Amino acid sequence: MARIKPFKGVRPPRQFVEEVASRPYDVLNSEEARKEAEGNEKSLYHIIKPEIDFEPGFDEHDPAVYDKAVENFRKFQENGWLVQDDKENYYIYAQTMNGRTQYGFVVGAWVPDYMEGRIKKHELTRRDKEEDRMKHVRCNNANIEPVFFAFPDNTVLENIIREVTAGTPEYDFVAPDSFGHTLWVIECPETIKTITEEFEKIPNLYIADGHHRSAAAALVGAEKAAANPNHTGEEEYNYFMAVAFPASHLNIIDYNRVVKDLNGLTPAEFLDKLSENFIVEDKGTEIYTPSALHNFSLYLDGKWHSLTAKAGTFNDSDPIGVLDVTVSSDLILRDILNITDLRSDKRIDFVGGIRGLGELKRRVDSGEMAMALALYPVTMDQLINIADTGNIMPPKTTWFEPKLRSGLVIHKLDD
Repeated sequence: MARIKPFKGVRPPRQFVEEVASRPYDVLNSEEARKEAEGNEKSLYHIIKPEIDFEPGFDEHDPAVYDKAVENFRKFQENGWLVQDDKENYYIYAQTMNGRTQYGFVVGAWVPDYMEGRIKKHELTRRDKEEDRMKHVRCNNANIEPVFFAFPDNTVLENIIREVTAGTPEYDFVAPDSFGHTLWVIECPETIKTITEEFEKIPNLYIADGHHRSAAAALVGAEKAAANPNHTGEEEYNYFMAVAFPASHLNIIDYNRVVKDLNGLTPAEFLDKLSENFIVEDKGTEIYTPSALHNFSLYLDGKWHSLTAKAGTFNDSDPIGVLDVTVSSDLILRDILNITDLRSDKRIDFVGGIRGLGELKRRVDSGEMAMALALYPVTMDQLINIADTGNIMPPKTTWFEPKLRSGLVIHKLDD
């Protein structure tokens, strides 16, 4: 059963929230963060990407950078740009994109639930990335940024969302990327009690986005437990901050591929090889979007094509075999283009669907890439099925949008 708790959030006063709030640390590089934070001393990038306070090119993993994060976190609190709530609360965080809003609960998730597999993952993590975020959590003694969870729909929790969001929000703003962000503070003891009890009825939580942050936060909590001879299990470090959304609120968008060359083939030869496993249809110069599972969109030599996988080339009874990322990785990238390692092969790049299929066309037309492949997006049901069966998704399968805004709430590990 999912164990959660409310916590005393550290967050910006209302008048500072738009200056403090930032995109997550891992969706932009140091130079982009430096540019976004330019002229804004209150930007959370000074804490989550503190290398921006050093000369360009300075090693972001240098110990001095982590020390700067600690210094800046302290400075933000001393200056009143971040203030801790005086009691334990839950929060509801809403994100609006293209007229669609999703609502999540900001909670403290229990470390043992992660360590023992009740918080389920669907991606592999890299130890170097985990270690970077572990250092950040350790030195600040806080979860500065939340992780992104999903949970099976629950009628009582859905009703609480409706009731709370009918009231006046604490924050309500549109970020520079045009996405709306709204936050309500849940202070009512009865509502807090009900939320805790309802989550206890939920068997599993699912990491939607933020596998490295989840691992780092849980591992630091486990470290603290092991190092404390008087550990009781009730300490604040036993919990890490997450925003948990009902699964039906979430929408996974496509995650597409662009490839630099055709492995020595001409476009005609490439299409001919594709026809062995796909029904290939010429769609002309107008952008073609995949219409269903096992249908792909190919942009090649100035034209769009529909590729429909033939019967027998996929396995709909297998949680991994049913995925279009598996079908395309095996039958196109591996068998025709000789791309076998999506994590390391320099001939391939990945484009989140938020950029649109026009971005695929642009990168091919520019001559940078030889072809682009658009995939039908994975569903939440598929993600949950993979996590429940203990499987791991292939690399670059899911893209969640909008991303959680960082800096709306922070969780300290000692209070």
